[in-house]
Amino acid sequence: MASANNTNKGINNNQQNSIRCMQINLQHSRLATDNLMNLIQQDYIDTVFVQEPHLIQNKTAGITRIHRTCISDDVKSWAAIITADSIDAVLIKQLCNRENVVLELRYKNTRTLAANMYLDISEETDERTAKVGEILKYNNGSGIIIAMDSNSRSTGRYDNKTKQEVKRWKNI
Repeated sequence: MASANNTNKGINNNQQNSIRCMQINLQHSRLATDNLMNLIQQDYIDTVFVQEPHLIQNKTAGITRIHRTCISDDVKSWAAIITADSIDAVLIKQLCNRENVVLELRYKNTRTLAANMYLDISEETDERTAKVGEILKYNNGSGIIIAMDSNSRSTGRYDNKTKQEVKRWKNI
């Protein structure tokens, strides 16, 4: 009877065909990274979209070996995607930079494009819209997940300009 409680967990316990995802901003914190790794194990999370990962010498730090971290080769990357080893993941380098990570995820018979975007306040939103367009064009009609930290555009929580831009993003 105890195993029945785990029937809706993700790939990590091989009980379901779905991929469990989450998104988090670690604010470059080692402690937050440690807590994330505990949460991944506890809740059977398969894919994590991370903004502001903890880096040491431009490499992610604190990620356990049973997970794969995909990050751009650019200096001081602001976005990363962590996947369970049970998921085939290929980095699409031509769509990646320090604010964007794009992967092709394959699990069983499903192909999904996964994109993680950090919207830097110093960039114009038109540049970001163009990047989303590139990702959608590359996708070719399979599933797609786009996670983005649009809050990073704001210098203040109630910034009206950013609110309008975020509404525009949601309508794409």
